[in-house]
Amino acid sequence: MSPAEQPTVLIVEDEPAQREVLAYNLEAEGFRVARAETGDEALMLVDELAPDLVVLDWMLPSVSGIEVCRQLKTRSETRSLPIIMLSARAEEVDRVRGLETGADDYVVKPYSVVELMARVRALLRRTRPAAVGQRLEFEDIVLDSETHKVFRSGKPLKLGPTEFRLLSTFMEKPGRVWSREQLLDRVWGRDIYVDTRTVDVHIGRLRKALCQQGGDDPVRTVRGAGYALG
Repeated sequence: MSPAEQPTVLIVEDEPAQREVLAYNLEAEGFRVARAETGDEALMLVDELAPDLVVLDWMLPSVSGIEVCRQLKTRSETRSLPIIMLSARAEEVDRVRGLETGADDYVVKPYSVVELMARVRALLRRTRPAAVGQRLEFEDIVLDSETHKVFRSGKPLKLGPTEFRLLSTFMEKPGRVWSREQLLDRVWGRDIYVDTRTVDVHIGRLRKALCQQGGDDPVRTVRGAGYALG
């Protein structure tokens, strides 16, 4: 998996030792990792990096994890962002509060790192299926992320690696409008400088590849916003 295809996990934890243990294990699993020590920093990094999942500690200085979760789940652009809440609070009332605030999972400290990694992968199977080797389908298009093959109406299509990553991104969330900047981050990676016009070039190649066997162009241009599938 190329760096651009690796899901990004944001760790929000104010204890350095726990933060680094989590980061080490997530990176060993093949994830890109971002780190935040406070709730304010977490909210800023979510806007800046658009992570695929957040591992969020309840007890944070200044803005609590519960408040960070509440804010993310009330914003339309981050409402679907999966959040795993970490907490030393083991009472049922605390679990219920965390889940009702919007957390997708609740893990009590001390926790098994192996179990936490399994929970991370389970959530990402729902939100980034291509990144964990699943088969995606949209209308008559089938993308097999494990074998890197694409079919339309049962016929194989020839796609370059960049076009394959673009299509994977679109097929994970059909109908979602992606800006050029978001596509650059997801497909090329934030550590590589690429001009936004490059996105248009590769979108053109993807459209040509998808229509090589006939059929309508499924990629939609949204003026002033970006591109979407369907």
